[in-house]
Amino acid sequence: MRVISGTAKSLKLKTMEGMNTRPTQDRIKETLFNMISSDIGSSRFLDLFSGSGGIGIEALSRGAAEAVFVEKNRRAISCIEENLRHTHLADKSRVICQDAVTAIRTLHGTQETFDFIFMDPPYGKELEKEVLLELIHTDLYDKYTVIIVESDLDTTFDYLEDTDLEVYRTKRYKTNKHTFIWKVVEEET
Repeated sequence: MRVISGTAKSLKLKTMEGMNTRPTQDRIKETLFNMISSDIGSSRFLDLFSGSGGIGIEALSRGAAEAVFVEKNRRAISCIEENLRHTHLADKSRVICQDAVTAIRTLHGTQETFDFIFMDPPYGKELEKEVLLELIHTDLYDKYTVIIVESDLDTTFDYLEDTDLEVYRTKRYKTNKHTFIWKVVEEET
């Protein structure tokens, strides 16, 4: 795994051994960032279920002003911190060792609104649903925030119909997909 573009371009990132994390493949990461690249500069990026930190580090490398990494596995936290030092991006980041829902509760009320909220939870456990349903009770997003969920191809987001969030785009790959979600904005009459 490596940084695709930006100030840390081509630097290799450390990943955890074993199957506890599934780093996003470079090809898929490149596609994702090509889709959002025009809005990354000076953005605030929240990387939930960070694993080795590859997505948040890519955002920082491409010009994000700040990235907050949330991961509950202490070995993964060490990996993120080592990757941030290696890429010289540690000064633009914060690492939180908590599960995603607890971190969202902790961040709520700090007046931190993110431009991007990315999550890549373990597949098939509906953790993205738990996080999104918690997120709607916070001030961490607004009408400009893009929420991106990496999930298996079978994951659905029907439950968002009763919230202020909606799916506006899905990018499918061979084995997984990125779902883009934003806040529903009522049109003024």
